[in-house]
Amino acid sequence: RGAIEAGGTTIGLLPGDERLDGNPYLTVSIPTGMGEMRNALLVRSSDALIAVGGSWGTMSEIALAVRTGVPVVSIGGWQMPGPGVLAVADPEEAVECLHALLWRKDPLEGRQ
Repeated sequence: RGAIEAGGTTIGLLPGDERLDGNPYLTVSIPTGMGEMRNALLVRSSDALIAVGGSWGTMSEIALAVRTGVPVVSIGGWQMPGPGVLAVADPEEAVECLHALLWRKDPLEGRQ
């Protein structure tokens, strides 16, 4: 929702067959018909991920991202046993850290 409200473009890779199953904040809905297997498409087509919450599908996406070197920022999600996921408190901090990761700055710089 925040991306749309800020004038951005949003793309949803949907697990089912129906374009209308996407949420109303998607600019482009792509039904894959692949169920959970679409998680690999999502991860491999992303420069970085912001993971929200802690469902099993989110855990799958996080694991695939960490294994393939895609940076992950997590808001209120799983406690990871190793490196690879940067936990943050809110969406603003997630976007800030994501920008730092994508531009190869230290995402922890200035944090207390």
